[in-house]
Amino acid sequence: MEKQKAMITGKNYIGEELSALGETTYKTINPEKNSENEQEFIEATKDELNTAVEKGSKAFDVYKNKSAAEKARFLEAITSEFETLKEELIQIYVNESGLSEGRANGEFGRTVAQMHSFAEMLREGSWVEAIISNPEGKPDIRRMLTPVGPIAVFGASNFPFAFSTAGGDTASALAAGCPVVVKSHPMHSGTGELVSSAIIKAATKTGMPDGVFSNLNSSGIEVGQWLVKHPKIKAVGFTGSIKAGTALCRLAAGREEPIPVYAEMGSVNPVVALPSALNERGDFWAEQYAGSITLGTGQFCTAPGLILGIKGDALDNFIQVLGDSIRKIDPTCMLHPNIKAQYEKSKNEILSQQGFTEVADFPDEVNPNYAQQKVIAVEGNVFMNNKSFHNEVFGPFSVVVKCENKSQLTAIINNLEGQLTATVLNSKENELSEFKETIDALKGRVGRLIFNGVPTGVEVCAAMTHGGPFPATSDSKFTSVGLTAVKRWVRPVSFQDWPDFVLPEELKNGNPMGITRNVNGKVTKDAL
Repeated sequence: MEKQKAMITGKNYIGEELSALGETTYKTINPEKNSENEQEFIEATKDELNTAVEKGSKAFDVYKNKSAAEKARFLEAITSEFETLKEELIQIYVNESGLSEGRANGEFGRTVAQMHSFAEMLREGSWVEAIISNPEGKPDIRRMLTPVGPIAVFGASNFPFAFSTAGGDTASALAAGCPVVVKSHPMHSGTGELVSSAIIKAATKTGMPDGVFSNLNSSGIEVGQWLVKHPKIKAVGFTGSIKAGTALCRLAAGREEPIPVYAEMGSVNPVVALPSALNERGDFWAEQYAGSITLGTGQFCTAPGLILGIKGDALDNFIQVLGDSIRKIDPTCMLHPNIKAQYEKSKNEILSQQGFTEVADFPDEVNPNYAQQKVIAVEGNVFMNNKSFHNEVFGPFSVVVKCENKSQLTAIINNLEGQLTATVLNSKENELSEFKETIDALKGRVGRLIFNGVPTGVEVCAAMTHGGPFPATSDSKFTSVGLTAVKRWVRPVSFQDWPDFVLPEELKNGNPMGITRNVNGKVTKDAL
């Protein structure tokens, strides 16, 4: 029997219900063809949004009390539905993003793996950080993490699967026990609807309450603003620009009940090429960074937009080879005409400044939404005195800074804004001690410090920190990738002198879930 293909309706998922009450419509764009895709999407109305959030609030009363095993089955059911729709998902992803089928398959695998990881975390159970304090003669106090309520998630442009409708924000919020209302990214509305259909099917098959997930279409900013201001939304997950992220933070802070916005925003991801690395492997690193700068058309939040080295023959040679290597790389398609226009605008703002030299350019004509890569170099004092050279350019663009000496290198790092990553390239161990102050300065600026690698690519694992000081993120204490991403959607609750039979399973004397707990200062799985 031939498999029936999933249909895109252009409607909103208000819980389990498909709805299209609005009059505002829009279409996505195929950036490779530079033309609109056929399907029309209907923007959610305020009434539809209110219904979605109300459903989410009611669903929370039920979903938060589902067992860890039940929530784990839900997450794994989502991955099964993804697999059923894989062919259609890959096709719409490519049509709406201009990204390759290989990239789509890789990101699909990552999205599925994220769901499985959170399901495993739920089954193991120790993530709730159960603490029991009941010494003789003192009150019996037991604490654990509990979900906060419905979460608003904003789909990202550059990762239509892994940072969008069912990405890390949604997966971690559902794992925490929180319903999710997604404001789908307008560039990927078809992808978002198909992904949403898989989540809804999984929810109904596993007995999750109606409203545990909703997906809202929007071509502008109004739906997102309504969502953040809704009094029953308890936190927000966002990946995007500094301008949009900080606007959402201000909006959430101005509510009658302020709520946190966990925004991953901008980063130039500085790379410090120490002298030994350039002396011994300069050509190798130049070729590696030509690939990293242009990977995914530079549309990674961890793209290396800033390379710092100390002046000398080795740095000059590195710059030469970097330029030669990057000129040989064929330009590729950006995600959307608007992103291409913003790339050109941001790039030209920097190129309008004085005091830089050109390292590499791609002067030939390219297709409409393709990005011509560019690398420039500036002297350390010019960089320090002109903040324009510090700005992120979302696309295949990077700045090489030629520092006078170690002191100037460290001073430059101390004057950088917060970043997601920093990288140190090195070939001699004793040099790390010599540049200890420089490395310490980097630690104060980033969420992840990389040694002898490239920053592009984020491993999804328990130890990953994908965050950093402002403006890389709005709260550097948290990560949007990895198992600890769940910590954004929970809060601690303490139970004092409660009878055992009404306590949560995780805090009961017998430890029925067999989780790791802190009992009177001792980490143990033993029953009391």
